[in-house]
Amino acid sequence: MAFTIADLIEHAVDLMPERVALESGELSRTYADLEERANRLAHALLDAGVKPGDAVGLYSRNTIEAVESMLAIFKVRAVMANVNFRYVEAELEHIFTDSGMTVLIHEDHYTDRVCNTLQNCSTSITHRIVIGGSGDSPRECGGERAQGVVVQSFEDAIAASSAERDFSER
Repeated sequence: MAFTIADLIEHAVDLMPERVALESGELSRTYADLEERANRLAHALLDAGVKPGDAVGLYSRNTIEAVESMLAIFKVRAVMANVNFRYVEAELEHIFTDSGMTVLIHEDHYTDRVCNTLQNCSTSITHRIVIGGSGDSPRECGGERAQGVVVQSFEDAIAASSAERDFSER
C-alpha cells in the first residue's frame, strides 16, 4: 500500500517504467528515468547529512529538476521547505533561518539572491545544490557566514551518487 508521494511514484515506476512521467519543452523523463535521478539525488542528500524530518529547501520554478528534487526529498523522509521564486531577500532570510533547512537546492540564476541572503542571516545551511548554469561548477558565495557551505551542481550530485532504491521504510 502506498503511504507517501514517493511510494506512489515507486509503484508507477514498477508498473510502467518506460511511460513518460514528465515533459517540459523538448525535455522528458520516463518513470524509470525519474526514479533513477531522484534516487541519485536522494543519496546525495543523505551524503550531505540529511536525516528524516530535516528541512531541505527547494528554490526553483516548475521544472523537471524541481520534481526530481521533491521526489528525492520525500524518498529520504525529509521535509521540503518550498522557497517561492518571487521572494525578495527579506523573505528568503526568514525562510532560510526559520525553516532550519540544512540543504538548499536552487536554480543557478538565483545565486546572487541566495548569496546576498546568506551573508545577512544566521542559517543552518551546510550544502547548496545548484540546478543549471553555464559554467563548469556553481559559484560559491563570499562572506563569512557563507564560508564552509559545500556547493555542488545538480548534475554532479546526481552523477556521483547511487541509483539504488535502498531507503529506509517510509
